[in-house]
Amino acid sequence: MRRPDMRMNRLFALAAAMVVVLAACSSSGTTPAPSAASAAPSAAASEAASAAPSSAAPSEAAKAEVRIGSDNFYESKLMAELYAQALEHAGYTVTRQFGLGSRQTRVPIFTKGLVDLVPEYVGSGLGYYDKTLVTGDGEANRTALQAQYDKADNLATVLAIAPGQDTNAAVVRQDTAASLNLTKMSDLAAVQDKLKWGLPPDCDKNPLCKDALESYGITYPPKQREALAACDAPIAEALNSKGVDLGWLCSTQPAIAKFGFVALEDDKNTQPAENMTALVRDDYLAKLGDKDAFQKSLDKVLALLTTDELTTLGVQVAVDQKSVEDVAKEFLTANALLK
Repeated sequence: MRRPDMRMNRLFALAAAMVVVLAACSSSGTTPAPSAASAAPSAAASEAASAAPSSAAPSEAAKAEVRIGSDNFYESKLMAELYAQALEHAGYTVTRQFGLGSRQTRVPIFTKGLVDLVPEYVGSGLGYYDKTLVTGDGEANRTALQAQYDKADNLATVLAIAPGQDTNAAVVRQDTAASLNLTKMSDLAAVQDKLKWGLPPDCDKNPLCKDALESYGITYPPKQREALAACDAPIAEALNSKGVDLGWLCSTQPAIAKFGFVALEDDKNTQPAENMTALVRDDYLAKLGDKDAFQKSLDKVLALLTTDELTTLGVQVAVDQKSVEDVAKEFLTANALLK
């Protein structure tokens, strides 16, 4: 959400399908299942390749060196750093290749085998290959994403999903939530005329906005509406200053924690589930003496990442301007994953 990085404006630059991919992290259209013969990698890929270590024989690689990549926004870099430090603590040597670019750039780098491990969001990761398969169920999205990689000769393994995700969120101030008894989006229909709505300019044409609101019995467009870019700083500032009473933010946007906003539950699952996970190339896992131990090191990290925790970590990076290295180390140490 966010934005020296690219995800701040991602969720509402979407194509007209209920399950469209996030704009800053996705393709503009459906992409065939991944293949080792993907389009030629960009300059970032070439740079990654030049840093790539040579493959070791299985007998020599009980803890083979792992090359970790990320997209070029802070949350992806933070996730990659969490994975890197957890694996280093478990005895693996890590080569960091962070900031490779958007998903369109990063996916070919991964499918070409120039990095071994990357963070992923299951909804937009799946939507990169087939937008029609994306749902509001994180586990269903993970299963479908795994099927895409299985079709590509078992190219990669999709690890367990985190409980937390980064998706669209209808957000109100605490005073509004308390006075109108708002906890979920179903509560909005009865009080819709009492609210000034902060909605993205493209809401009229965006099914993730217009259709979602109408499914909750909200008459579109609302009587009082301000056009403000979703997931950006101005909409959060307008909400905090009472310029609007409801804002369309992203669920881990640091402003939610900074201002104490209340994110309403999407109780009809109108938005794509964007739980965090990790993709690991199967040819890398094949080199390991104990791939289950490798995966468990990462699963322990993912299990801790609730949406609230992701938001808190995001505040430390994007608001407090702490380095992703320090934030990751403090988080893992506090949760006994580092000594």
